[in-house]
Formats: sequence, structure tokens, C-alpha cells
Amino acid sequence: MNRSALDTPLVLSCEHATNEVPAPYRALFEGGADSLRSHRGWDPGAYEAALAFRDRFGAPLIAGEATRLLVDLNRSLRHPRLWSEFSNRLSWIQKEQILRRHYHPHRARILDALHTVLKRRAHVLHLSLHSLTPVLDGARRDFEIALLFDPARPLETALCEAWADALRRRRDPPRVVFNEPYKGTDDGLTTELRARLPSDRYLGIEIEYNQRDVAGPRAAWHRIIRRSVETLAEALATVAVRPTLL
Repeated sequence: MNRSALDTPLVLSCEHATNEVPAPYRALFEGGADSLRSHRGWDPGAYEAALAFRDRFGAPLIAGEATRLLVDLNRSLRHPRLWSEFSNRLSWIQKEQILRRHYHPHRARILDALHTVLKRRAHVLHLSLHSLTPVLDGARRDFEIALLFDPARPLETALCEAWADALRRRRDPPRVVFNEPYKGTDDGLTTELRARLPSDRYLGIEIEYNQRDVAGPRAAWHRIIRRSVETLAEALATVAVRPTLL
């Protein structure tokens, strides 16, 4: 039985949920269909996984509504890849309009959801769902799940260790890695939120699925989603036993 939204300490976000281009900007992407379909345009499988977490936990889910090639919701405003080669040609005024319509509202909805949880719970877990290409610049990603967190934050470390342990106890377990191929402290949404929310109350974790599995047999991919959802519930229960944690 799903936990109700009033009981869960979880908030979900999926920054690269879609490769859709809003109507006012479609002319920018003429000839860009291949880029939109690729891992540069979105994170295949991430929204599907996010829905499974939402259904299991009854947690709020905030999902991006436009391709990351319009504006990358997981980058800070100062990041050099906030804009793609398609959107970077826009004027400053046009970029400000995109930020007002897509970037700032996405982050505001997440913050609202986090504050709502913190009004009734001592801690909140923000799980940001992503997927990555299995090969980038010749480097292979030979794992199924990556958990990205700040190792200097004991709450995040404890939860990720408990989650990975639960996954590894499963029959034919997925390979789980920590802070690969990116650091959990790199420029991104969870990093920014750590600076804005109480360090002893906010846990920001990114989960990265391998797009190799998303594109593989559906039964195998669904098993990975199901296991990650089930084991997060186990990890939360394990960590909650400690009075200083969830």
C-alpha cells in the first residue's frame, strides 16, 4: 500500500523528463531532430522511473516540461551549458522570458514542495531522477545505477549506503556506484538547494539510470525500476531507526 503524501519525507523532481519543444521556439530547432532524440535532448527513462517512485510513496513530483536544449533545469544560471547551441542564439530578453516561463517556476515548485514537507517533518529527501548515455567520449559507464550525493553530509551518505546495501542484497543485483561519473557536489540543482536549505534537514540525492538498460528489454528495465523503488523504502526504514536521521 502506498504511503500518503502526508506521511512521506520525499520530494521528487525530473529535470530532463521530455524532449518537447514549446511552440514559440520550434523554429530554433529546425534540423535539430537528431539532437532532440539523443541524450542531449532529454533523459530517456527518467520520468518513467519518477512515476514509479511517485506511485509508491505518494510523493509530489515536479517534472520539466521542455527539452534541456532550450534551457537546462539542472544547471545553475552561471553554468556555460545552461543554453545549448540552439537557444544560445537568442537575445538576452528572449532568454529571460524562457527563464521566467520554465526555469524559475520549476525550481520554485520544488522549493515549495520541500518547505511543505519541512513544516511537518524533521528532514526531507529530494530525489532528482536522471539517466545517462552508456558511452560518452569513449568512456563506458558499466553500471546500472549511480547515486550522487555530498559525502561530507552524513545524512546523505548514510541513506545512500543503506540504499546501495539493500540493492546489493537482491538476487542478480544491479551494479551501483557512488558519485560516478559525476560528483554529487558538481554544479546542479541539489548542490544549489544544499546552500539554500538547512544542512541538517535537507538531503539532496541524484539517481542516474543507464540508458543502455532503458533501451534494452522492457522486463529487465522495469525490474531495475521496481528494485530501486522497493529498496529506497527499505533504506528509509533502516535510516529512520536512528533518531538523528529520517
